[in-house]
Amino acid sequence: MNSDLVIKGLRVNVEDKEILKGLNLTVKAGSIHAIMGPNGSGKSTLAYTLMGHPGYTVTGGEVWYQGQNILELEADERSKLGLFLAFQYPVAIPGVTVANFLRSAINAHRAEEGKDPKATSIPVAQFRKELREKIAALEIDESFVRRYLNEGFSGGEKKRIEILQMAMLKPTMAIMDETDSGLDIDALKIVSQGVNTLYGEQPEMGVLVITHYQRLLNYIKPHFVSVLMDGRVVRDGGPELALELEEKGYDFIREEVTSQQ
Repeated sequence: MNSDLVIKGLRVNVEDKEILKGLNLTVKAGSIHAIMGPNGSGKSTLAYTLMGHPGYTVTGGEVWYQGQNILELEADERSKLGLFLAFQYPVAIPGVTVANFLRSAINAHRAEEGKDPKATSIPVAQFRKELREKIAALEIDESFVRRYLNEGFSGGEKKRIEILQMAMLKPTMAIMDETDSGLDIDALKIVSQGVNTLYGEQPEMGVLVITHYQRLLNYIKPHFVSVLMDGRVVRDGGPELALELEEKGYDFIREEVTSQQ
């Protein structure tokens, strides 16, 4: 079964305005693929559409993963298939501890139709062992897992909890929507180290890193870089493309696109 994420001619509207305009992209299994682009180019729209956010209306195209067109699946079904989204702005959930949230998410993944949920749920001892291992690897204080999810957390703490979720759920395709947004350099290094650790443990995992700036890619090294502009991928390349964008900005690509039209 093909574990690449293959996007073909994807068109998406938000509030009756077309944002993605026939986007084509392949994220190979086992690779780190960066999507870069100026503000308003459709980067976050792509991330939310891939995970099935109801506020984004697909008007055309297909997205294939694990042998299925995932556009036909609900968000939870996409998650069970192996997709994971790390949010640009993680929300707080008062009254739900990080530990309870994680255990509920894992049990939802393990659930099987027609079976008693108790029979498929992760044993408490196993969950605690895995959780201790992951928070140690990610340098997260144990007290955080007893706090309500993201309530009162700093930007860096929220992003580290997102990476903890990814570590516990073990996705096969992780989508990271501007994970560097709002992070200082120290928090950026810690979060990037967490991503690199998980990728090292699970090298078959595909990672789609969505970012506006090169700085994140100094720490999470991409194999491929694509530039998104006006709802389409307009340039593909290797890591050197991100460095060129850092040096020149997006104007030179915008000029190239305009001259080809």
